[in-house]
Amino acid sequence: MILRSRIVGCGSYLPERVVSNAEMARMVDTSDEWIVERTGIRSRHLAAEGQSTSDLATAAAQRALQAAGITGAEVDLLVLATATPDHTFPATATKVQSRIGMTGGAAFDIQAVCSGFIYALSIADNFIKAGQARTALVIGAETFSRILDWTDRGTCVLFGDGAGAMVLRAEAQPGTNQDRGILSTHLHSDGRHHDLLYVDGGPSTTQTVGHLRMEGKEVFRHAVSNLAQVVGEALEANGLKADDITWVVPHQANRRILDGTARKLGLPPERMVVTVDRHANTSAASVPLAFAEAVNDGRLKSGDLVLLEAMGGGFTWGAALVRL
Repeated sequence: MILRSRIVGCGSYLPERVVSNAEMARMVDTSDEWIVERTGIRSRHLAAEGQSTSDLATAAAQRALQAAGITGAEVDLLVLATATPDHTFPATATKVQSRIGMTGGAAFDIQAVCSGFIYALSIADNFIKAGQARTALVIGAETFSRILDWTDRGTCVLFGDGAGAMVLRAEAQPGTNQDRGILSTHLHSDGRHHDLLYVDGGPSTTQTVGHLRMEGKEVFRHAVSNLAQVVGEALEANGLKADDITWVVPHQANRRILDGTARKLGLPPERMVVTVDRHANTSAASVPLAFAEAVNDGRLKSGDLVLLEAMGGGFTWGAALVRL
């Protein structure tokens, strides 16, 4: 028998303000047709003035705890993935820790941009497998609207704000690919591609927050290749094949990336959970947001084999294979 991390609850939160492509077209030189054709995005949620990443994260965390039927006091590890923290320090996770009533264990942030939730999930899973945590809360939360250049039509139309969370619990399992819980996680990075997707600010360089900068065509090319590679790696590690996957919950960056990855893997598009049309790219929040939506509407069911995957700036990329 081995310890596995079972997903026992999930939750999400989206800010109330919904911004359509038509509204974006009144802010910057673009159109609904241009955005939809190139990205599949039709609308996005934007945080209200004064609404911070910790606010979004707390709301998602509370819903995940409620779904799991536990309180924050039972959590002994909180890992929050974000590229848009409330402050340089302390960690945004510690603010969430206090708000949910978690008084023991450890809480910290991790930063891997759009791959952040997969990284955070892997960290929590390894804490559980090592016996250092029994109940973990994993959150992806972003207010990307705060780092966008609203005059750059190539980037500002692509992103939105939101948060998603999962509760993991340690459970003894036989140790086969039929186990329930996280079967494996796979992480990668390649710092040579820094200049293709980055923010041009930071405490130690410009002492400013900065704005997001991206070379979209190059990011697209790397994304399809890297995601197909890491999905294949996850399947091989567990002696499984693409046909065994019930659902793919991908990072919601661009509909064309989702379709390209599905084609490369030979997966039918209808087995992908897609929210990019309504959420846009919410960076580290996108995977748990999509996961929670598919759980809540009944698509994801007990026994399903679910693949989570993402790629982000750095470049970073990763995948997690989970049996619900």
